Amino acid sequence: MAREEDRRIADVGTLKALAHPLRMKLYRLLFVAEVATASQLAEQVDEAVSLVSYHLRKLAEHGLVEEAEPRSADGRERWWQPSSDGVSIHGEDFRDAPEQVTAHLAASRLFLDQRTEMHRTYLDERAHWGPEWSQAAYDSESLLRLTAGELADLKKDLRDLVRRYDEQGRAREAAGDTTGREHVALHVYGFPFRA
Repeated sequence: MAREEDRRIADVGTLKALAHPLRMKLYRLLFVAEVATASQLAEQVDEAVSLVSYHLRKLAEHGLVEEAEPRSADGRERWWQPSSDGVSIHGEDFRDAPEQVTAHLAASRLFLDQRTEMHRTYLDERAHWGPEWSQAAYDSESLLRLTAGELADLKKDLRDLVRRYDEQGRAREAAGDTTGREHVALHVYGFPFRA
């Protein structure tokens, strides 16, 4: 699938479209699945197919998802896929007006809440993952003393490292190495604070 790399969201309309709780869940599930129908996604979020279809169309209006080639002979359902390899949202794109600042803050809080819920779910279910996954799972807190430039360098290094692991994992999976391979969420936050 030829699609753009991380799409930078820089307008309030697209940010608001993505920052809807159900739409963000659908986007994340579609990103993981790579392609899916509204029915498949509706089953995962326990919502009506018509509601999921509506929200997929809203995401499509903003170029976040697009129709995919059908994966079955049943032409009644549309298949969907993300229109990029991910999205990025930068605070500096939403500083020009109070509405932009408010929209960015609301979106950031929603994304944090959903990521926290993903981690809580893992914590509640970790006994079912077995010792190998429990030992491999990772969370930590590091309290560093950095300049803004050093934090920016660290962010770039972490992105490069994550991208390398993602590319290696996808290549190995494409080559048939699928045994024991699971989806892994990696949430990293780097922010200043005063003690």
